[in-house]
Amino acid sequence: MAAPSQPQHVAYTAIVIGAGIQGSFAAYHLAQRHRDVLLLEQFILPHSRGSSHGQSRITRSAYTRALYARMMPDSFRLWQRLEAEAGTSLYRRTGLVVLGPAGHPELEGCRRSLGAGEVLDATVLARRFPGLRLHAGEVAVWDSTGGVLFANRVLRAVQDVFRRHGGTLRDGEKVLRIEPGAVLTVTTTAGVYRAPRLIIAAGAWTGALVAPLGLHLPLQPLRIDVCYWREKEPGSPGAGRVGPCFMALGLSQAPHGVYGLPALEYPGLVKVCHHHGSPADPEERDRVPPGAPRPAVAVLSSFISSYLPGLEPQPAVVETCLYTNTPDEDFILDRHPKFSNIIIGAGFSGHGFKLAPVVGKLLCELSLGEEPSHSTAPFAITRFPGALRAAL
Repeated sequence: MAAPSQPQHVAYTAIVIGAGIQGSFAAYHLAQRHRDVLLLEQFILPHSRGSSHGQSRITRSAYTRALYARMMPDSFRLWQRLEAEAGTSLYRRTGLVVLGPAGHPELEGCRRSLGAGEVLDATVLARRFPGLRLHAGEVAVWDSTGGVLFANRVLRAVQDVFRRHGGTLRDGEKVLRIEPGAVLTVTTTAGVYRAPRLIIAAGAWTGALVAPLGLHLPLQPLRIDVCYWREKEPGSPGAGRVGPCFMALGLSQAPHGVYGLPALEYPGLVKVCHHHGSPADPEERDRVPPGAPRPAVAVLSSFISSYLPGLEPQPAVVETCLYTNTPDEDFILDRHPKFSNIIIGAGFSGHGFKLAPVVGKLLCELSLGEEPSHSTAPFAITRFPGALRAAL
């Protein structure tokens, strides 16, 4: 539909900017309390410009940080609730193997997060999962809850349920201006909207949106190479069994960590990615010079030759995604220090998708002035000195 010639002026109970997975879940939780919630997205949906697209994401109970491990049971419960509401499968349980040097702090953190996490040595790992290889001094921790979230299907489901609860989703509308106040005004390319509460969850675009509100958040968007690797001997299609997801932590061959998912998206292609990328401007994410080096691909090729010998060592498909990292790789979930009815969710640093149902709930609770169901103290803006500046 063409945009109206005159901007429309509409009032809502709450507005959420950004219809990625975090913003969509925030809107979903709000709509279950208040039916007149507006969810704004700058791109026409579905799109592949941000961080929430694609077919798959890992979910798991194993976490190196206890604060996230404590949130995961709630997240699993909320995923199951969304599955029931949407009437479709959103998750496939495959298990997860965490590889790393014996005694490494991150690996030990994962083991503790599982309670009595099962530790596999090289012999046991090779017997149970022949595609994975360990080396001297390395072990694996088994997380039986791990699996694959079907990302595009999830995003569509949460938005559909949001609308079913009375929410309004408007895509193809870029936010031009946010005017603070007891009742905020959000001006887009197609309308003017007012509400007493606002949640900003705009991924890599969050920094630009909050800068005119006097906030300088240390958010670094990264362009991530999402790589798929061909199996040398594709699994039998009739077997019905897929391998586990995996993560590698603390290995010298993969300084920022490597993760992988079984061949579910493209037949015979296993998804293996480096948990790191190159700084990028989200408005210029496609401007990569021809022949530009892809350091992640070189890291992954070496890793695959050493740890996944059943895969071809050169990628068959390379796609891109955006991470938006904070310096400590912990989220930002907080009120604006000056405008308490503006809530900000940002900096999910490549590990937020699995926690999106809980993140959305926390953003909703902060917006409604409720006591958060999990502590948000670790996610405060004030941990970054100098974040609050004079408004432009």
